[in-house]
Amino acid sequence: MNPVLPLLALRAFAEVAKHQSIKNAASALGVTSGAVSQQIRLLEDRIGLPLFIRHRYSMTLTAAGERVYPSLLQAFEQIEGAMKTLVNIRTERVLTISTVPSFAASWLVPRLGRFTKLHPEIEIHIEASATLVNLHHKRVDIAIRHGLGEYPDLVSERLITPVLLPVMSPNLLSSYKIKQPQDCLDYPLLQDSDRKDWALWLSAHGVEDDARAIRGSAFDDDYLLIRAAISGQGLALVPQEYAQQEIEEKRLVQVLNKPWPAHFAYYLVMLAETKQRPEVDAFINWIKGEVV
Repeated sequence: MNPVLPLLALRAFAEVAKHQSIKNAASALGVTSGAVSQQIRLLEDRIGLPLFIRHRYSMTLTAAGERVYPSLLQAFEQIEGAMKTLVNIRTERVLTISTVPSFAASWLVPRLGRFTKLHPEIEIHIEASATLVNLHHKRVDIAIRHGLGEYPDLVSERLITPVLLPVMSPNLLSSYKIKQPQDCLDYPLLQDSDRKDWALWLSAHGVEDDARAIRGSAFDDDYLLIRAAISGQGLALVPQEYAQQEIEEKRLVQVLNKPWPAHFAYYLVMLAETKQRPEVDAFINWIKGEVV
């Protein structure tokens, strides 16, 4: 007998025995029905025994087939388990981080090289999206979320409380005369998506209940808000962490020395079991050190 094991034929046999159908077995294996039928014929020809009784719409095992099916099924389940172990060994060294594009582009990505230098054995995958991921159903290790820290059934740790600064393009300096918070209302305001930041900032500095505080173009992402401000479309309230480089490079100027801590903060959010992984712990320790 040929010493080479006909693994493809044995797998086809196990799937047909499981589903009692060549068509369903082919679907499970991702091949054609003809390919499965050919493997079954090859196996039966090799051993010289029929393994199935062929009916019009189904396949049932012969006595010989019934004797070997349980052990083959167990063997392939063990092989599948071994493959999952190998995949897990690989993915344990990959951290998938989900966050909004503005935080990724303006804060996280410019610093990420320092983590890679410290931990070259850990690969980082960044998913930058405004869509809120479900950590119970998606392969994301850590979500960096902007909110109030209330995330049921998840572990959350405060990372950054943004400090908002009023900024504008230096090209507007000659035409915008701003000496106090109230003066901002005389010029176009660029809004966050909820149109709340300007009203809250003005209220914190003694300017109450002015309808002009919620007017102006609104943007879903802080990065877009910053780009609109750089292009001279008006005044913007943006996180200090995002605008720092633009201010240093004189693409933006701070209008007033009136920083204001936002109500919302950025949180590291994860499953409790995920937090126990050494790779996750290393990332958390590193990123917390970046905000000190």
